[in-house]
Amino acid sequence: MAHVIETPRAEDAESLGRVQLAAWLQTYPHAESGIDEKWIREQRGSSATAEGSARWREFILETERRPDLLFCRVVRSGTGIAGFLCGRRDDEGVGLGPMYLLDEAQGAGLGGRMMSEFLTWAGSAPMLLWVTEYNERAIRFYERHGFRATGEREMWRGRLPNVRMVRPAPPKS
Repeated sequence: MAHVIETPRAEDAESLGRVQLAAWLQTYPHAESGIDEKWIREQRGSSATAEGSARWREFILETERRPDLLFCRVVRSGTGIAGFLCGRRDDEGVGLGPMYLLDEAQGAGLGGRMMSEFLTWAGSAPMLLWVTEYNERAIRFYERHGFRATGEREMWRGRLPNVRMVRPAPPKS
């Protein structure tokens, strides 16, 4: 199946919310942390609602107005959107996230292609992200792209254990 990476359009907002929820349901269930489908739907189910679509639509329109500050790419397949990567630039540097690929789109180099576009957009700014500590595949992916764990941790909504990763700005020559 052919995949295309491109900038999202406003009409993609509803699909992005559904993909985000589907990716959470595929990625985050973890019995030891008390994270199951019910908890995920309680915490992230709104992304697939009209309200969630409206938030996505506004973000997409804002990326069009402020491409210097906001970044977003989607992976399109023959059946619709299969993933996305977004980010934002602020005074601390560049924040990466969210980034998700549905299971059927993983392992084909699409994450690496999206990351290359993101890194080009981010330039030499320091970059940071949060990643769930038991998402070992994602951690290895980020490490391959120069990110390192800082030791900083957070417990998102009391259950989801995340670790901070950074990609420092390159040294000035």
